[in-house]
Amino acid sequence: MESIDYYEILQIERDSNGEEIKRSYKRLAFEFHPDRNPGNPEAEEKFKKISEAYAVLSDKDKRRQYDQFGDAGFHQRYSSEDIFRGADFS
Repeated sequence: MESIDYYEILQIERDSNGEEIKRSYKRLAFEFHPDRNPGNPEAEEKFKKISEAYAVLSDKDKRRQYDQFGDAGFHQRYSSEDIFRGADFS
């Protein structure tokens, strides 16, 4: 399984605050949203990764665990369903 760096996906620094995370997510989600890129599977895949990264990094507990255990350790503890549970995309 390929290692995932959520900070790199959202194009932010590891010490970014919640507002910076949200701002980057909104910018990237707008750019790669499937409705803006119809028929582009690469944009759709990028949008999914951006959304997953935001769901983790915008949640203080999930972010702490991601930072502590890294990508592989984090994904051993959380399923895809768990990652998105409670995420606020508003």
